[in-house]
Amino acid sequence: MAQATLELSVVVPVYGCAGCVEELHRRVMAATEGIEGGVELIFVDDRSPDGSWPKLRAIAEADPRVRAVRMSRNFGQHAAITAGLMEARGRWIAVMDCDLQDPPEQIPLLYGRAREGHDIVFGRRRRRGASPFRRIAARTYFRLMNAFTNSNLQGDYGTFSVISHKVAQAYLALGERDRHYLFILNWLGFAHTEVEYEHGERGHGESSYSFGRLVRHALDGVFFQTTVLLRWVVYLGFAISTLGILAAAYFAIANLTGASYPGWTSLAVFTLTIGGFTIVSTGITGLYIGKVFEQVKERPLFVVDERVGAPVEHTEREQEQERELAG
Repeated sequence: MAQATLELSVVVPVYGCAGCVEELHRRVMAATEGIEGGVELIFVDDRSPDGSWPKLRAIAEADPRVRAVRMSRNFGQHAAITAGLMEARGRWIAVMDCDLQDPPEQIPLLYGRAREGHDIVFGRRRRRGASPFRRIAARTYFRLMNAFTNSNLQGDYGTFSVISHKVAQAYLALGERDRHYLFILNWLGFAHTEVEYEHGERGHGESSYSFGRLVRHALDGVFFQTTVLLRWVVYLGFAISTLGILAAAYFAIANLTGASYPGWTSLAVFTLTIGGFTIVSTGITGLYIGKVFEQVKERPLFVVDERVGAPVEHTEREQEQERELAG
């Protein structure tokens, strides 16, 4: 991560927002112009297919406070956030989406709360600008994740937040490939609070998170956060074994007393139950093994194709940390 030389960095992963990046740039700079100590805006183009990069390049070339980073391919939102954090030079770092649903005018409010002694300030949406289905899906996802991980995050939270340079360094020190920004911050701890804000309307396009992608993202979050599913498989295995022993005792007694019934229905039911459990447990174990395989390959979390804007000076230690994270 770059050495802290400015007061605030604003990190924005970009995907599918070509129609509003100029407006986003204008509003961010207008909202943060009163912050003393310098402000920079870092756009990370996650290889957006809608022509965002030429606009980001033009903005970075025209405004020395802006830097633009382009990924070699689409690596996902959380990898793009990680790339932005590595570039950031601010004592404080704001992270926000590119679609203007996170109002840039709220950045000073989150920054002000952080200055009161909080290392992390979460933005909590007072009103979501999404469909009822997405609101229900988000709440369901967070409830399941909270049950798995013993945390207390709600579906009203997004990536909109302000974190300290210290938190960003701790975030980057983690080597997990399947990372979820909010849950990593929650795991890190540190002094944190939240600020409620009005969730705005999307400035351009549609969300890139389809139903299938949301499901994959949820599964990745579960497997990144906890091994509780493996424990549940063991518990369920013991339960089925106990039921099998009880059933065997029942049928043995029934056979000895002459109360047994002809037919193979019970045998078929037990065979299907045990077979289904075996397939599911093997699949869950295989998914965990697959995640281990992806991790031990030690491929880069992301690859940067191009940077536009003022170069970032790295210390030797920071360069080493970047090499470890990026492979």
